[in-house]
Amino acid sequence: MAEHYLDHSATTPVLREAAEKAFAVMTGEFGNPSSLHSRGFHARQELEAARAVVAARLGASPEELIFTSGGTEANNLALFGAAEAGKRRGNRIITTAVEHDSVLNPMKELEKQGFEVVFLKPDHAGRLSEEQLENAIDEKTILVSVMLVNNETGAIFPVQAAAKAIRRKKAPALLHTDCVQAFGKLDFTPSKLGADLITVSAHKLHGPKGAGALYLRKGVRILPRTLGGGQERGLRSGTESVPLLCAFGEAVRLLPKTAETLPRVEKLNRLLRERLSTLPEVEVNSPPEGLPYVLNFSAGAVRAETMLHFLSERGIFVSSGSACGKAKPSHVLAAMGLSKERIASSLRVSFSRFSTEEDVEALVSALEEGLRSIRH
Repeated sequence: MAEHYLDHSATTPVLREAAEKAFAVMTGEFGNPSSLHSRGFHARQELEAARAVVAARLGASPEELIFTSGGTEANNLALFGAAEAGKRRGNRIITTAVEHDSVLNPMKELEKQGFEVVFLKPDHAGRLSEEQLENAIDEKTILVSVMLVNNETGAIFPVQAAAKAIRRKKAPALLHTDCVQAFGKLDFTPSKLGADLITVSAHKLHGPKGAGALYLRKGVRILPRTLGGGQERGLRSGTESVPLLCAFGEAVRLLPKTAETLPRVEKLNRLLRERLSTLPEVEVNSPPEGLPYVLNFSAGAVRAETMLHFLSERGIFVSSGSACGKAKPSHVLAAMGLSKERIASSLRVSFSRFSTEEDVEALVSALEEGLRSIRH
């Protein structure tokens, strides 16, 4: 039975070249990159080469990149580190109600610590307006965290508008953006976004799990969350996982230019929307102008968990939202104001640059069969 994997926003299959790079470093350059002997020096060279590759694709300098164990650690470092560093200048933090849990849960913890956290909600189509950011940010705002691409709907948020609002309001705020779903799929740089802190992760772009990075704009100060040997400029102590980070660098090195892949993925997105429009029970939850790699829709009266099992038995793999949500009802769709019934039947399809029209046709065919047979 052929498999059709359409859950790339949860994780991507690791490229052979990235896996081979990890193995080569793990077995060949196994030294501690902090050691002063030649083994350590060679491991450090590999690590810094990977840092340079990731930084270059991001549009940053290598000195501005802090390696982490993934997106969650990078988000936690950014949020807690920025809030702690800025608390003498204000108390207000702005974010959205549809962030990934690795942003939402730290925000809830900061709220418990006494910070005033404002959670902005998107509209029914998943859009966040520039006016919402403009109205929320004031002169006492010390931190703004807005994801660039929503991981459940693909909605693209106006991060640049947040940067402009911070400047207009003369706020002391740092701007953080979770770009885990955007990196390698959209063209952006820290300077174009106006961001001080940017989170990226390896396993969303065909690299390994357990590797990520935080961009920290030169001159910006945050406080560390992990204390120890002072690795990663003292902001993320602990011996770096050189094999995984080098595999991260290899996956980034092999990323094609956005202009080479985006049109093809847009075509797949259009095809899926066209096919879904022939199924009267299906409602699309993603905005048409969102990132085409992600399409969220509700499958009529059939619960998502039931449909997921039906599709999985036929070798088709999608999700019911964020993998980190562990099958809980989507907080993203709830914040958009969608009905409980629509949320309960929601599915997320997420493409990669390797996805095909055959994947789409197989999904829609099985979905149609499932809607017909499960309902009866």
